[in-house]
Amino acid sequence: MSNQNEHKEPPPGNYDDLKILITDNFPKLSGQLQRIARYVLENPNDSALETVSEIARRVEVQPSSLVRFAKTLGYDGYSNVQQVLKSRLISEIPNYRERIRSLRNERGSEDGAAILDDFVDDGIAALDQLRHKVPASDLQAAADILSEADDVYVLAQGRAFPVAHYFGYALTGLEVSCQLLEGVGGLTPRRARLAGVADALIAISFRPYSDDVVGIVAERKAAGVPVIAITDSPLSPLALSADIILETAEDEGRAFRSLVAPMCLAQSLMVALGHRLTEMR
Repeated sequence: MSNQNEHKEPPPGNYDDLKILITDNFPKLSGQLQRIARYVLENPNDSALETVSEIARRVEVQPSSLVRFAKTLGYDGYSNVQQVLKSRLISEIPNYRERIRSLRNERGSEDGAAILDDFVDDGIAALDQLRHKVPASDLQAAADILSEADDVYVLAQGRAFPVAHYFGYALTGLEVSCQLLEGVGGLTPRRARLAGVADALIAISFRPYSDDVVGIVAERKAAGVPVIAITDSPLSPLALSADIILETAEDEGRAFRSLVAPMCLAQSLMVALGHRLTEMR
């Protein structure tokens, strides 16, 4: 009997392809392996440098589960996954978030100036991560979708709503027909159903994800509406229904999470759209 694995392609040797592989396989993984997958994608630096036992402790699984996770993806063991993650670290510029942690340890102060410094540093770190998380090709593809849409629907709730409101402001300034689904009177689901295949939907949501936003995005995607998702993980429920995923992550350890990176991303997308519309005229 021939070996079932002898004709399989080797697993990815770079982080971008590993990320795609994990995302594609995520729905098929068990609950434990999904927790590992989420941790690896959301904490690639720690996943590259921590021991297997420490990662297992953080994810609340047995160390053997990390080996099983790696083998499910086609690797011989978790150390091979770590090699891919370490290659990403080597190719990147210095990690701002690690530097920020060191600065905070040195300060040890909670006065007004220190609080401001902390938020400024968080913003710098978030913007630096954004630079590496969003490929220029994805930003341009999102701008192309919006430039061809009859109406652009914009959806967000909770802390993500200021980003949606900015989109409404900017799209109007660009003379693009825009429908801001702000939820007045509880009519958001009904208004969202007006979006058709000739339109586009921008949806913004971060953990804890809004059930209403997730449900509307899935419904409109099933109806053939092009969806652009701004969210915090490739494993976000929005990402599962999106044509384009624009990923921006914040420090989950902060009680007040910043919107610096999402707003910068929104502005960048609007400028890219502006350039695209100018080309078309």
